[in-house]
Amino acid sequence: MNTPPLPEGFAVGHWTAPEAPTGCTVILPPPGTRAAVDVRGGGPGTRETEIIGPLSNPEEATAVLFTGGSAHGLAAADGVMSWCEERGRGYATPGGVVPLVPAAVIYDLTAGSERMRPGPEEGRAACEAAVGGVPGRGSLGAARGAAVGKIRGREHASPGGVGYAARTTGAGETVAAIAVVNATGDVIGDDGAVVAGVHDDDGSLLRSVELLAALGGPPTWTETGERQGTTLVCVVTDARLDKPSCAKVARMASAGVARAVDPVFTPFDGDVVFCLSSGDPDPSPWRTIQVGTLAATVVAEAIRDGVNQAA
Repeated sequence: MNTPPLPEGFAVGHWTAPEAPTGCTVILPPPGTRAAVDVRGGGPGTRETEIIGPLSNPEEATAVLFTGGSAHGLAAADGVMSWCEERGRGYATPGGVVPLVPAAVIYDLTAGSERMRPGPEEGRAACEAAVGGVPGRGSLGAARGAAVGKIRGREHASPGGVGYAARTTGAGETVAAIAVVNATGDVIGDDGAVVAGVHDDDGSLLRSVELLAALGGPPTWTETGERQGTTLVCVVTDARLDKPSCAKVARMASAGVARAVDPVFTPFDGDVVFCLSSGDPDPSPWRTIQVGTLAATVVAEAIRDGVNQAA
């Protein structure tokens, strides 16, 4: 099946550290794109997500940033903001445009990136690299230091990655998802089998939920596993959603994370799903159901694609 490209006007760019397992990824939408977010994980690292919350005044996001470096990497959003401001992109105010750049992080410091964290220059570089079409995937950008199935420690985990999937509606609207996969849990296929996750000493795949169920008490995490994980997703569409509809689609799309990651939304994962819509708003509950249903499907597909593309 041919994968549809990003909707017209959207672009995705990556910056990947040349000498460290970290990086950042930016999603640049067309001007005026509505935005919303659904935060499900118990350990999120975010910036400016409240500005696209359901009760906030602005409806748009100028860009969305995914980054490594844990909370340190949020500094890369400064570079995205300055890049956008120089090009007149942002929320109009009497004093000039103010770029609104919601951002979310993964924890990759134990991958060997503790001395190299994305900052403003790296955020700008990701913007400069942004192109339309089908985004670059695999072990690059924000997922360069990603891993999944970290219950027994990173040395027994599988590599994570950037994934992409898209579908079109009967009306010709595109619903696509970009995922950065760095989960504490395993990635599960549509048949319920483990696609990527924790490995036994012989290299065979184990199932994290079975390992957790067999515990007689809390494990000593410093010896048996790594706490920090996260799956970050951005659903992008040219469907005609208003801001409240974007929020509903983001919530529905989180079901796709639950289909593809197990365990999911743990206290140690910062799972976040964004939704961006560029179509002229024409609110309809039936369109919201249609787009949200497709969003959950492509989110699960993008997560599986991320580990399948990982090096």
